[in-house]
Amino acid sequence: MAAKKAAGGASAPNRRSQLITKGPARAPNRAMLRAVGFRDGDFDKPIIGVANGHSTMNPCNAGIQPLVDRAMAALEAAGGKPQVFGVPTVTDGIGMGTEAMKYSLVSREVIADAIETSVNGQAMDGALVVGGCDKNMPGGMMAIARMNVPAIYVYAGTIKPGKWKGVDLTIVSAFEAVGAYSAGKMSEEDFIGIEKNACPSVGACGGMYTANTMSSSFEALGMSLLGSSQMASPDAEKADSAAESAKVLVAAVRSNLRPRDIITRKSIENAVALIMATGGSTNGVLHYLAIASAAGVKWTIDDFERVRRKVPVLCDLKPSGKYVAVDFHRAGGVPQVLKILLENGALHGDCMTIHGRTMAEMLRDVPAEPRKDQDVIRPWSKPIYRQGHLAILKGNLAPEGCVAKITGLKNPVITGPAKCFDSENACMQAIMARKIKAGDVIVIRYEGPKGGPGMQEMLAPTSALIGQGLGESVGLLTDGRFSGGTWGMVVGHVAPEAYAGGVIALVKNGDSVTIDAKKQLIQLNVPAREIAARRKKWSAPKPRYTRGLLAKYMRLVSSASKGAITDSET
Repeated sequence: MAAKKAAGGASAPNRRSQLITKGPARAPNRAMLRAVGFRDGDFDKPIIGVANGHSTMNPCNAGIQPLVDRAMAALEAAGGKPQVFGVPTVTDGIGMGTEAMKYSLVSREVIADAIETSVNGQAMDGALVVGGCDKNMPGGMMAIARMNVPAIYVYAGTIKPGKWKGVDLTIVSAFEAVGAYSAGKMSEEDFIGIEKNACPSVGACGGMYTANTMSSSFEALGMSLLGSSQMASPDAEKADSAAESAKVLVAAVRSNLRPRDIITRKSIENAVALIMATGGSTNGVLHYLAIASAAGVKWTIDDFERVRRKVPVLCDLKPSGKYVAVDFHRAGGVPQVLKILLENGALHGDCMTIHGRTMAEMLRDVPAEPRKDQDVIRPWSKPIYRQGHLAILKGNLAPEGCVAKITGLKNPVITGPAKCFDSENACMQAIMARKIKAGDVIVIRYEGPKGGPGMQEMLAPTSALIGQGLGESVGLLTDGRFSGGTWGMVVGHVAPEAYAGGVIALVKNGDSVTIDAKKQLIQLNVPAREIAARRKKWSAPKPRYTRGLLAKYMRLVSSASKGAITDSET
């Protein structure tokens, strides 16, 4: 098949010829490579870059090195020449609610740029990307799509659930405990017990939060091994899958099977369908807008709503459901859900995968119905919800659109008085002081891509509200983001953002605000002439950063409705 050329990348295989051809002009190149272990026969092998996201700073990435070691050995055995390089990571769960969290979404761009720089800067023939925390996956896939050299994504795996008094725990349990303890609804014994037991192993947050959402969607996209995304990080099968991924990648290099042969409009629709069926994170919207852009695929925020209407929620997974990722894996995992979608006309079976076979071929031996001895995955005929859970709302508060997560709610409609905060921290202080009451609609603004900068996740305030028993009765809207662990009457990615002059900047305390997921409406119930008058008096605040990475990001980043990317075409 003909390779599709990417910006900055060569269209022919074996790019190593640019660096290590046998002629005399490349002798210095070969001499330097000999210093890092190349021998005569190695110059004829494809050079495979291994993007290593290992970090001891967080459980998500702390288990990566053994996977990289297995992959490196397997690449050598399959006839490749692996060359490893480091990739940075930022940990949302640790940075949440602090200035450090501003770097989370920014790190997605840094990761993509770092991988592109290393692979293209050394003209590598393929890339095996290994990551674990939330932004590792989209950042890696954006780079893969940009470079368009044969590549595969290896997810580091999920954490195992913690236990306290017989109840399964995830990191979100600790965040929700903050609200419950502050409201006097939890004993100190239980509060400390949850903190000490929530994270018992390495691996990424254990529900269908952002890391597991993105990793599972990469199976549906065709860019990761089928069945690999929900394995527990410490388990032997995870390392085995890393080795198998290496073998599959070398085969893709030899056949010149490239990412843009796999990442298409149809395969992105498959990935989004999987996110809907599993109750995945709102961040999937932001990240697939960015991945599509990197791959040169036409995909807009309205496409998510199109998919949502035809795909039911089939999996009972945290944060709004009962089970965790390892339960999902034991029940059949992503392949089982994909087969159900395929059987019911909600999956494009003709999409190519990194295995070199179509998705339908890969799913041929998977049962059409889920096993009857489990209730993690429901059959198509008995879904948890008839339609997907990530609704795209529009209205005068978000003419470019925003994202509402509507699963787990008895009534996804609220109209109430606005309680406005110009930062997440100001809102959190009000929640902890018990100043938020049932019926309120919280507005957190100036936390968008430019205003934050970086779209902080609002897991701390949303979890505190749930812990105080207000998850169903208080609305919250923001131009920032939400953690994959968030649930409740929450709306994020409001665009245009406040810093860019969006209507969210013009809301006043006490204004009537409506969030109506049934009508897909988000509305400031104030006359248009009053909004216009307020706009005349409004001016953008001074930027929070004027130098360094955050300042650069602020100048480059696009609207959330376009994926909050920094390499938009001009």
